[in-house]
Amino acid sequence: MKASTFVYPWDVNGDPAAAERIAELGVRQVTLASAYHSTRALTPRHPRHRVVTAEHAAVLYPPDERWRGRTLKPYPAGEWAPGDAFGEAAGALDAAGLEVHTWVVLAHNSRLGAEHPSTSVVNAYGDRYPWAPCIAQPGTREYLVDLAAEAAVRPGARGTELESLGWYGFQHLNAHDKTGGVALGDAGQYLMALCFCPTCRDGYADAGLDPDALAAAVRDALEPLWRGEPVDEGWPAVEKLLGAEWAAGTRVWRDAVARSLQEAAVAAVRAAAPEGFQVLLHADPVTYHCGANAGVDPAHILGVADGVVVPCAGGPGLLPAFAEAGVEGAVLAANFGVVSGMGGSPGTLGADARRAAELGATEIRLYHAGLASDQDLTAVREGLTAVPGAW
Repeated sequence: MKASTFVYPWDVNGDPAAAERIAELGVRQVTLASAYHSTRALTPRHPRHRVVTAEHAAVLYPPDERWRGRTLKPYPAGEWAPGDAFGEAAGALDAAGLEVHTWVVLAHNSRLGAEHPSTSVVNAYGDRYPWAPCIAQPGTREYLVDLAAEAAVRPGARGTELESLGWYGFQHLNAHDKTGGVALGDAGQYLMALCFCPTCRDGYADAGLDPDALAAAVRDALEPLWRGEPVDEGWPAVEKLLGAEWAAGTRVWRDAVARSLQEAAVAAVRAAAPEGFQVLLHADPVTYHCGANAGVDPAHILGVADGVVVPCAGGPGLLPAFAEAGVEGAVLAANFGVVSGMGGSPGTLGADARRAAELGATEIRLYHAGLASDQDLTAVREGLTAVPGAW
C-alpha cells in the first residue's frame, strides 16, 4: 500500500536534511506543491525560518511562454518560493529515492478574483467570492486547463494530483474569518455556492430556469438559516428549502460544467505528459459538494482519471462510494491528517490505513510532512511500519 506525503518546496529548499528525513518516514512518494494558494505555514525544523507566508496564489516554478499576452495567467511566487523552487525541491527528493508527483491547486485563487473580479463566483445576493473562480466562464476554463497541464507536468514528476478541479463555494478559510455565526449546514453551503455571474445565468436559462426567479428563490430558501432554524443535512434538505424542480435544474447546469472541465483538464495533462504519467483528482463522491475536494460522480471520474485522493479526516466513510464504482485498476488514495495540532491523528495511522484498505483504498496520503511536529513524524514512522507495502 504505497504511501505519499504532501510537502511544500520551502520545506525542502535550504534544509539539507529535509529530503532524507522525509524518506526515513517510510513513504515512497512525495506529492510536492507546484501551484498553490495563499497560505501561512509553519516549518518546524527548517534551519533558516519557522514561518513562511505565501502572500498569494502562485506557481512555484517559472511559467512558460504560453501565457504571453494573456489576461488570465498564473502569478510567479515571491520570496517564499523564488526561481524554480519546485524543481530544486524535486531534485533533492528524487536524490533521496522518492518518487515525485506534482500537487496542483486550480479553482482557488484570491488574487485572480481581486485583480479580475468578473471571473469570480457571484452568489444570489450579488456578493462576489474572489477566492472562487467561476469554472463556467470560457476564459477561466481555458486558464485552468492550461494551468493544469503546465503545473502538473514538471520535469522529473511521474504523476500529478489535481486539487480544486471543480466548483468552489462559500467555505474558505480567510484572515480573521468571521463567517461561523450561522450554521449553514450542507444545504446552506450549496445554496450559498450557486453562482449568478452572467455565464451561469445563461446556463440556468438554457436548463429551463429563469435566473432572476431562481436567485429570488435561493434568497427565500436561505431565510430560515439566517433565523437560526435547524435544517436537515444532504440533498433532500436542499430540495426542501429550494424546491425539487429548482434544485434539480441547478444540478443540470453545475454538474455538466464540472464534468466537462475535469475531462478537459485531465486530457490536457495527458497530452503534455510522458507515457505512464499518473493523474489523480482530489475528490468527494457527492457531486454537489464544493471545495478543494471537488464533487464528482465516482464512476465518471474513475473513467476519466487514473484515480482519486479521498479526504478521510473524519474517517474513511467516503471511500466505499468510489470502491463500489468497480473500476478495475483505479487508484483510491485515502488522505489522512497527521498533524496533531490541525486535528490529525498520527498515532492511529496504522489502524486507520488498515481500515481504509478494507473499504477499498489502494494507497494512502499523509497531510503533511512539512507542517508536522517531530513527535507527529515519529508516530508516522511507527504507523507506517504496520502498513503492508508502505516501505
